Formats: sequence, structure tokens, C-alpha cells
Amino acid sequence: MKNTLYFLLIITFFSMTFMSCENGDENYETYNIATPVTMSLSELRSSVKILPPQKTAKSGKIYVYDNFIFINDQENGIHIIDNTIPTAPKKISFLKILGNTDIAVKDQMLFADSFTDLVVFDISDIRNIVEKKRLNNVFPQHIIYPTIDNNLPLLYDYPNYNADKIIVGWSIKKEKRKPQNIDYLSSSGGIMFNAASSESTTGQGGSLARFMIVEDYLYAVDNQKINIFNIQNLSVPTKVKEQNVGWGIETIFNKNDYLYIGSTNGMYIYDIKSLENPVFASRIAHINACDPVVVDEKYAYVTLRSGNFCGGTNNVLEIIDITNKVNPVKTASFVLENPYGLGIKDQMLFICDGSAGLKVFNKTDVFNLQLTNQFKNINPFDVIPLDDKLLLVGQNTLFQYKYKQNDIELISTFMLE
Repeated sequence: MKNTLYFLLIITFFSMTFMSCENGDENYETYNIATPVTMSLSELRSSVKILPPQKTAKSGKIYVYDNFIFINDQENGIHIIDNTIPTAPKKISFLKILGNTDIAVKDQMLFADSFTDLVVFDISDIRNIVEKKRLNNVFPQHIIYPTIDNNLPLLYDYPNYNADKIIVGWSIKKEKRKPQNIDYLSSSGGIMFNAASSESTTGQGGSLARFMIVEDYLYAVDNQKINIFNIQNLSVPTKVKEQNVGWGIETIFNKNDYLYIGSTNGMYIYDIKSLENPVFASRIAHINACDPVVVDEKYAYVTLRSGNFCGGTNNVLEIIDITNKVNPVKTASFVLENPYGLGIKDQMLFICDGSAGLKVFNKTDVFNLQLTNQFKNINPFDVIPLDDKLLLVGQNTLFQYKYKQNDIELISTFMLE
């Protein structure tokens, strides 16, 4: 909580440093005024619903389990798609979970975040999903940031806000006010961002995932920590501990006995030979940027994206030699347009490069990546390379490709709207 307040105070300090007067009036400045949109905790925790197929407002992360694809509708829930026939996928239902951004599945039990809570569902009958358990307040560092489209400084306003409510969004308006210092701890309550064994089967997420299941443990990263849950009893998970990592944590990836954690200023490596007790191995810094990561036996592939809260101005792919886990070394760097998710399959490297589309590289020689294909007429968000096909989501559309020697070929396009 203190770290969150400190971070916001720093942002505001620097924003106010660069303010300029308008209309020659030296007594007033123009601000973005952010007023929280709130919901009572009781309303949040009774809002889960199983609905018929719905239109997609804003597609987010993608997850696959068995013959089903789960696509997040950002902060709203999960679209469930029957992909038994990849050339003709079909929406079958919508799992409404307010504040949802991530899921993970093991042995027909689905784990999903709902703002500060973790919710568990039995999906053994995919057409009759049952909520089994909700763990309250296990993600206390969940933060909803205001979204603004200009460079004006940001002030927060908190009328009628208290600890019985949770912030679920922001209403932004421009307003002229006298230059002022900001007291985040207002009398109305201030700012508060709180309130597998060999026979087991787990699903697979993309590179933007914050949830990762390894055997009997679920690792869920928030902005600062790894939250560790014991899921041996799948329907009644328990939170074991929190492992502090650093600020700006974004993504998590598992390879063998290690977790690779992407943040806005570097990649962290944690040893999980003891699954309940991740041990810091190393950190390699990079420019401030959003930072998903995927890993093969020797290298970590990191896309760095500028803009919004990512910081920085560079859009690049960095390749890091992870042979020595306690001393990773940056090996190569390649300029991109505006990268999001990425994935690897054998010698193919797939990068969702924003308006430049999906790029396919041959990574046999990491010092000299070869672009083998590019699908330009899409704006991809995240990708999952499976054994037999590639799944990609972007612009409220699900794309599926089949592997063809060292390349891929489109097999279906499915509009999520």
C-alpha cells in the first residue's frame, strides 16, 4: 500500500513539474481529474454468472485447455470456445467474472482472478460450470490505473469512497484548478488499491500470463510479488506465502526448475526446486518498457514495448543467454514496431508486433534472426504455439494457423464480436 502511494506521488510530482498555463491565466492549470468508479465488495462477490455467448468488448489474454479456448474479455470475464473443429470454432458460453484478467486450469478446475480475489470453478461439465471457492483479498496489490489520452497532469478525487468498496475503473474529465499539492489520504478514505503429477493435465497460456501452474502450486504475480498457492486440493486452494520481487511486475513463464518474471525494468529468474519457496537467482536490467518473456533451453526472448505505463521509447526484441542462471547475459537486440506477446516452437519465433502484424522468425542463429513470414493485416495481442497449431488473438478475433515445415499457414479466422 505504501509503495503504491509512493509511486503515484512520484508520478504526480513529475507531471506537475511540467505543467503549463493556459489562456494566459497564471492562477489556473488544466488537469485530468480522475474520479474512481467503485463497487461494493458484496456486489462484486455475488456477480459471477454463467451466461450464453456474449459479444466481446475488448479481447485480452488467451488460454487453451483440452479442446477449449478461453479468451479474456478485459476486466469482464471469459469467453469459452469449443475448438474441437479448428476450422469451425464455436462460442458456447461466457463466464462473467468482474475484474478478471488471468486464468489457469488444472484437472478441470479453473482458477481466475477477480480484482483482489481468487475464484475457483469446476469445469468438468463445460456447459454447467460451478463456482467452488472464492479466496478474498489474496491480491492486495491489484491496481486499476486511469487511462488517459493526453499529457495533462493527473489529479485524483475521492468523493464517498471507503474501505467497503473497491475501485473498478475511473471517470476522467478535464478541469481547470489552481496549482496544488495533492493529498492522497483524503478525509473520504484516500486511495486504496485493495479492498502437476504425470497424470495431471494443465492448460497453456500465452506470454502475457500472470498465472502459472507448476505441479501442485499456482504462482500468480501482481505488481510487486509472487503470490504462491497450494492447489493440491484443487477445489480448496490455500495461499501459502508472498514473495517480494520488485516494482512493475508483469508476466511469468516457467521452464524446468525456474520461473522467469518480466517487469517494466528487467527480467528476474527464480529457482523453484523447492516449489513452495522460490529463491532469487538473478536479475538482468533493461530499459523501462512492458516486458513479456518466453524461454527455450538456452535463451530468453523478451519483447520491450514503449507507451502508456510501460515507459521508454524503444520497441525491441532482446535475446538473453540464460545458460548461467545466476549471470544471464544479453546476447542480441532487434528493433520492432510495437511488440506485445510472443512464442516459440522448435526453431520458429512468433512475435505479435502491433500494427506490423504477426512476424515469424527462424531463430536457429540468434545473432542473425531470419524473418520467414509476416501477416500484416492483423493487430495481434498474444499467441500460443501448440504442438499441432498456433493460436493468436487480436482485434477481437481468434486466428488459427497450422505448421508447415518451417513456416505457418492460416486455417481459420473467428470473429469474437
